Amino acid sequence: MKPRWKGKGSQAKANADPMSKIVSQLQSSLIQSETRGLLSSCSVLVEVDAELADLLNRSCFGRPRITAQEDKQWFQLDMEEAFYLCFSLKCLKVIGEDGYIKSNEELWDYLKSKKPVFPVSYKVYSHLRHKNWVVRSGLQYGVDFVAYCHHPVLVHSEYAVLVLSEGDNDLNGRLRVWSDVHCTVRLCGSVAKTLLTVIVNSNNQGANSPSCLEHYTVEEQTITRWNPERSREDQTGPKNGTKKV
Repeated sequence: MKPRWKGKGSQAKANADPMSKIVSQLQSSLIQSETRGLLSSCSVLVEVDAELADLLNRSCFGRPRITAQEDKQWFQLDMEEAFYLCFSLKCLKVIGEDGYIKSNEELWDYLKSKKPVFPVSYKVYSHLRHKNWVVRSGLQYGVDFVAYCHHPVLVHSEYAVLVLSEGDNDLNGRLRVWSDVHCTVRLCGSVAKTLLTVIVNSNNQGANSPSCLEHYTVEEQTITRWNPERSREDQTGPKNGTKKV
């Protein structure tokens, strides 16, 4: 499935301002401003100026929060977004409820306590982000994430992402029977998205600290519906509906 751009000129705008460049600008700006985030349950709140708010919007990190304070702008980061800025890009510090800056290990333990599957979920999020995909919550589509090739203002999301892992855990209750696969693929097709499953193998490293992520490996697979009518018209053999991407 090719990217579905929103309006004339959207692709040209995306090509002229690649996401990797925008994220790099955000990283530099956060480091220079020594930005701090406030830990708030399952998210992180960041107070920003107009320049940082623009960069967060353009790089698709967090969502603005409306407050009564007109001179202040706040962004709310999801767990994966906040940890990516802290751990992977090293451009954000997070302050806990005790008023002290949390180390990567302390923040890791806190996020795991709020979301037991966070290590696997974060591995997939960071894996896609490193490939310059824009990754957003996929809750409204019944999946973990949706992935865009650029800003959602310019293009529709291409992939509905399901996070799975090797072994028995809470994540692997999905797609275990054929009816689950069938329903999920049909749902993705109805909203013009390709189902992407990302399987994480911890390689028996556990999840005691974020350093374990170096040893985690991922396997990507797309699952699509086989269209027998189109295959007969094209007079070609059946195509493998699962492939590496």
